[in-house]
Amino acid sequence: MIRFVLLRLFRAFVTVLAVMTFAFLVLRLSGDPAQVLLGPDVPQNIIDDFRADWGLDKPLWQQYLAYLKAIASGDFGLSMRGGAPALELVVERIPATLMLTIPALILKLGIGIPAGVYAALHRNSAIDRGVIMLAILGFTVPSFVMGLLLVLVFSIHLGVLPSGGFGTWQHAILPALTISVGGIGLLARFSRSAMIEVMGQPYIRTASAKGVKWSDVVRGHALPNAAVPIVTIVGFMVGALIAGAVVVETIFSWPGIGRLLIVSVSNRDLAVVQCILLLIAAVMVAANLIVDLLYGLLDPRLRSQSAH
Repeated sequence: MIRFVLLRLFRAFVTVLAVMTFAFLVLRLSGDPAQVLLGPDVPQNIIDDFRADWGLDKPLWQQYLAYLKAIASGDFGLSMRGGAPALELVVERIPATLMLTIPALILKLGIGIPAGVYAALHRNSAIDRGVIMLAILGFTVPSFVMGLLLVLVFSIHLGVLPSGGFGTWQHAILPALTISVGGIGLLARFSRSAMIEVMGQPYIRTASAKGVKWSDVVRGHALPNAAVPIVTIVGFMVGALIAGAVVVETIFSWPGIGRLLIVSVSNRDLAVVQCILLLIAAVMVAANLIVDLLYGLLDPRLRSQSAH
């Protein structure tokens, strides 16, 4: 078990390092921050001074080593716009993003899994076909299209919810729904497939043949075994919550991490963008690490496989 955990931790470290390296290289190769922040009409000597002040005049490998050294010491850099610590700018946006992502996750779990399980238990019925159709519609429609449709219906047509902004719980309803719809559809379809597969196993038929109540068969045998593969998709969703909020926060003018990322990318604010991408990577890696560890507890065969 110790080797299993250490192997997963090593993979998590390598993944985060790879994301950091990729973000560092892409941001510096995609354009000069000095040109974006100072404008095209600024004299060259001022641009050169700016690049020297921020270490952009050094070779790329020296910049990279300095970046890794700073991150290792807990220094995430300063914003090029205002000079505030990048980490502080990101942390102050986290509560706003959590106001969307936590309700969205609750909706995904509370609607998607029960809908998929219910559809599997009523396979080939009208309810099953309806769940499949809505699930496919939910996870195939892009989030920006879903957000615009919700605004059109609930804000423009019905006039019951604000179309954007921040301040009250009513402002959070539409963006939270937009984030959750795709996940609800994906979880419903995945849960249905997992339940159908489990319900076809011999031990389910054996339990039914022994006279065990159908409700006890479902609760005691089917659901626990179907939960194992569902853990994977739930872990992925938890890890992707912040990344999924990027587009939605922009649509609804929500002052969270996602909107800060869009603004920082357009301004070439390197430290802020790197800090946000590192946060997203860390959350996704942590979620998948927890899933791997849960798998090791739920299915001992995985631990034995990792030992060879």
